[in-house]
Amino acid sequence: ELRRVTWPTREETTRLTIMVVAVSAVIGVFLGLVDMGFSRLVGVFIGD
Repeated sequence: ELRRVTWPTREETTRLTIMVVAVSAVIGVFLGLVDMGFSRLVGVFIGD
């Protein structure tokens, strides 16, 4: 069964790994900004 598998090339693996890391970083920054915005919004409502 493993002989039928088409394994990705080294270049494809490297490219996809970089893409996953980049997308993860973008999502992390986005979620961090959303969290900071909500924290400030809650601070305004509770008078912090």
